[in-house]
Amino acid sequence: MRTILLAAGAAIGATLWLGGCATMNEDQCRAGDWGGQGYRDGERGFPMERLDAHAKACSKYGIAPEPAPYRSAREDGLRGYCRFERGFDAGRRGENYHGVCRPEEEFAFLPAYRDGLRLHAAESALESARSDLDSAIAWINDRADKLAAKQRDLGEAGLSDAEKDQIRSRIEEVRGELRDARRRARDAERALQWAEDEADRVRFELSGRYPV
Repeated sequence: MRTILLAAGAAIGATLWLGGCATMNEDQCRAGDWGGQGYRDGERGFPMERLDAHAKACSKYGIAPEPAPYRSAREDGLRGYCRFERGFDAGRRGENYHGVCRPEEEFAFLPAYRDGLRLHAAESALESARSDLDSAIAWINDRADKLAAKQRDLGEAGLSDAEKDQIRSRIEEVRGELRDARRRARDAERALQWAEDEADRVRFELSGRYPV
């Protein structure tokens, strides 16, 4: 499991400092607070490679980082990160773990992190299910409005038989789309209920160990 977590963290986390976004702005680079930056990065669980990204960001201003104070302060920050409570919080927020904690710290950190990831997955699924239901309801409303509009069109004076037939054909199509939308909404309601039950189950299971 630890290997899987590290691999996922490496793959996704690479975008944090290699994705093209500067990790420090000009003011931060010129301030030269490498100890403070190291501590903050440690608190957030960043690996030492984060310093390479800072070096790249600051090179545009002709500024090089100071590795020694950064490294020392980052270790201090990691002591706050590599805790049981922080592991759960990091997992629940869907953050990536980069293997920065010592083995004796991981003994408590990793199980809590995995529990947080379980809750994150359950809550993300719940949010997705709610979004799907909202989308289905919106589609029902859209098709119902379209059907009403076509029925009004059919009542207009002066239409030829061909035009009426064309409108009637479109009305039947929209009715079919409306039926499909209602089926989709029913499916979405069932999925939402399952997601709510699953999220409640995971929260209850974890409530004895964490503040959920």
